[in-house]
Amino acid sequence: MGVDLRQIVAAILTITMFVMLGQMLHRDYFDAVQVLNHVPEKVEGDAHDIEFHGSKVAVVEGTKGPWMHDSHDLKPCWSISSSDEAVSSKGYVTFSLTNGPEYHISQITDAVMVAKHLGATLVLPDIRGSKPGDEMNFDDIYDVDKFVKSLESVVKVVKKLPSHVSLRDIAIVKVPTRVAEDYIKEHIDPIFKSKGNIRVTTYFPSVNLRKTSLDGETDPVSCLAMFGSLELQPGVSDLVESMIQRLKKSGGRFVAIDLRVEILEKKNCRVGSKTCYNAQEIALFLRKLGFESDTTIYLTQPRWESSLNILKDIFPKTFTKEAIMPASKKSKYLELENSEYENVIDFYISSRSDVFVPAIPGLFYANTVGKRIALGKPQVLVPAEISGTSGLSTDYISPYISKKNHLAYSCFC
Repeated sequence: MGVDLRQIVAAILTITMFVMLGQMLHRDYFDAVQVLNHVPEKVEGDAHDIEFHGSKVAVVEGTKGPWMHDSHDLKPCWSISSSDEAVSSKGYVTFSLTNGPEYHISQITDAVMVAKHLGATLVLPDIRGSKPGDEMNFDDIYDVDKFVKSLESVVKVVKKLPSHVSLRDIAIVKVPTRVAEDYIKEHIDPIFKSKGNIRVTTYFPSVNLRKTSLDGETDPVSCLAMFGSLELQPGVSDLVESMIQRLKKSGGRFVAIDLRVEILEKKNCRVGSKTCYNAQEIALFLRKLGFESDTTIYLTQPRWESSLNILKDIFPKTFTKEAIMPASKKSKYLELENSEYENVIDFYISSRSDVFVPAIPGLFYANTVGKRIALGKPQVLVPAEISGTSGLSTDYISPYISKKNHLAYSCFC
């Protein structure tokens, strides 16, 4: 039987098209991966499915997990000009740090912005917990010398309000977070000129830190305050470092998960669109992304609860701070009713982990991402329900990073 030449040509063209398509897909896939800071090559093994609470999860034996390398391509791109330099004034700006380190960053930034644009002297803040009487000194947590020195070019900082200034002479002023110079000049400057001294309290119309078209050019003073002024005091810094090293010894790399049971139980986590994820859902999410069962995990949950057992069943190397903190430090940092130390430990470990997973939304997530951008740690995976048996981790990178729309990208280029 004769062979139709047209059929042969058509077959050759079809094969050629499939080869070209395969090359295009292969190139597009790796281009996408390279854009997300060079995901390390995996060593593939034999794949199989496991049954996990009614869902099948594809597991590849021999893989190292979907880890990413740190990226140090971004550098601070703000500079302080002569117009930004500190101007002496007789007036003072006071404020307090409240609600944990994720709020401290914004409160510091707003107070510095206000003092700078009023030409006022900034008074070192105290730290107040959630309960009446929970008060700490700034230097219980943060490095005072670093704070004062980092800001000396833009605003004068004093440790105490002078004795001749009466509290009755201080006007309380509420400012929206991310306060801008125009707002300060219009709404705060008249009060400052009238009273001579003000106390700033920050309120949060929103807890997201996305850049918007209304933001305009970011004030370099804001960048300095947000990313260049706060460091932990040596005692707390050493403790956090020791806990991080203990986690790394357990597995080389580790995942930090912001998962707090008491928040998951609140009403705003149980209604509307899916934004909060429990231990079982997080375990399934990580497993489907390819994290192996020997992955080391740190939880921000204050103390272990039975609802977390499912996570430890799947990932046995799952720890809360009480399991990895040196015994000699627990009486000071864990056994007091004041939770400020614990919040600080959670924030700084989450900022430096190899992977960060926010099981709950909010300012902790937003400011942790900002800190990680500054540190060159882009692997922030936002949980979601994965319909198939597996998923690609790069599909779940935080939009703050994948779209580069976090406020930090205005300060780091």
